[in-house]
Amino acid sequence: MDTAASTSRQEIRCDDCGQNRPGYDIVHFGSIEKGYRQLCSRCFNTEVAKATGMEGFEHAAFDSIALSDCNGENHEFHFRSRLLVSGIALDAFELRDGNPAGYLFQIIGDAGEDQFALFGRLVEKMRRALSVKHLNNDDYGLQISDQGIVRGRIESDESPDGGLPLLVIDGREIGWEQFGQMLMTYEGSQFKLTIADKSEEL
Repeated sequence: MDTAASTSRQEIRCDDCGQNRPGYDIVHFGSIEKGYRQLCSRCFNTEVAKATGMEGFEHAAFDSIALSDCNGENHEFHFRSRLLVSGIALDAFELRDGNPAGYLFQIIGDAGEDQFALFGRLVEKMRRALSVKHLNNDDYGLQISDQGIVRGRIESDESPDGGLPLLVIDGREIGWEQFGQMLMTYEGSQFKLTIADKSEEL
């Protein structure tokens, strides 16, 4: 059983239930031998539950919610769940042009864990992250905050002259060169770089 990354952008018809779902909620599911289908999260989770002997698994759907950051700006988050062989992953993300972007959070729990309890833990994780700003605007432009700590996500720069990492910090995209300019404020200082899975909390 092979799965690939979920597609995004337009609505796509689920090959199982026949419902049109946003692209970010669709998984390309199957294998070379048996072929592939495009399944929504609910149908995907049902298939994984059958394949792993968890027929009693019930998919939980969560409505979008709005949370405020420490500057009072509202962020609307959408949710999706993916049943894994070893557990369940619950994602929260903002949308831009119909695609996941900006803030993105994930938490992984046991397959048999109460999904609403998992959702509650994820929301608390989101609140903690939104309570901190790592970048500030001053007379010299965007700068690293006084704490000297930056947390974010590493993405790929898909621009024609890309090839360098694109960072998402405080829910906004920061180019590698732009981030390098911010670091020049700390010339001569030491730094510590920690890389972690997106489900971990830094």
